[in-house]
Amino acid sequence: MSDVILYGFPISTYVNVARLVLTQKGVDYEFCNLAAEMGQSRHLKLHPFNRVPILQHGDVELYETAAIAIYVDEQFGGASLQPDSTLLRARMHQWISALSSYYYPYIAFHLSHERLIYPNLGIAPDEKVVAVALPKIARALEVMERTLQAGSGFLIGDRPTLADFFLLPTMTSLSLTPEGSQMLNGKPAIVAWSQRMGALPSVMKVRAEVAPFIGKPLEHARTWVDTHRPRY
Repeated sequence: MSDVILYGFPISTYVNVARLVLTQKGVDYEFCNLAAEMGQSRHLKLHPFNRVPILQHGDVELYETAAIAIYVDEQFGGASLQPDSTLLRARMHQWISALSSYYYPYIAFHLSHERLIYPNLGIAPDEKVVAVALPKIARALEVMERTLQAGSGFLIGDRPTLADFFLLPTMTSLSLTPEGSQMLNGKPAIVAWSQRMGALPSVMKVRAEVAPFIGKPLEHARTWVDTHRPRY
C-alpha cells in the first residue's frame, strides 16, 4: 500500500487536478473514493469544510488543491511543475486564482451542473443559471485564447506548469456541454492547447481512470441544488 492517499470522488474537477499533478510527478498513490461518504463523519474529519480533495502522505494531511499541488511538486522528485522565475511563478498563481474566481464557478456551478450533473439525477436544469454563465464564460475564454495565441504552446512558456494542470479539468468539463463545445469551436488556440495537454501520458492515464464514472448519476449531488446552485 502506498503511503500517499488522495481522497475525493472520481469526477470532481479539483480532485482531478490533484490526480494529474500526482501522476505527472510519477507519485505512486492510492485513490480513495469518498462518493458514498460525502458529508459524513470520515469525510468531515479529513476536510472540515465538506470539500475534496484531501491528500494524506504518511502523517501529513492537506486539503485545498493549491496547497496539495505545491506540496506534491516540491516534496517529490521529477521535473518541477513551477516556472523558475519569480515573475512566471506569479503568473502561474495568477492563473490558478483566475480559475477559482472566473472559470470554475461559471463553468462548473452554472453550466456543467445544469447540463451534465442534474439531468442525470432527473433534476430539470435552471436555464436562468445557464444564461447568466454564458457571457462570463465567453469573457474567460477570450482571455485564455489571447494568452495562448501570444505564448509558446502552454499558459506559461513552452512546457506545462501547474497552471495548465489546474485549468485542464474545468476546460474538459466545458467541452462536454453543448454550449461549451460550440464556444470552443471559435477558440483554435485553446483547442490546440487541449489537444497538446491531452497527449501527455499523465493526462491519458487519469482520463482512463475517470472515464467509467462519466455520465453516471452522482447521488450526493442531489444536495447541490440547495448548496451549490446559484439563485437568480
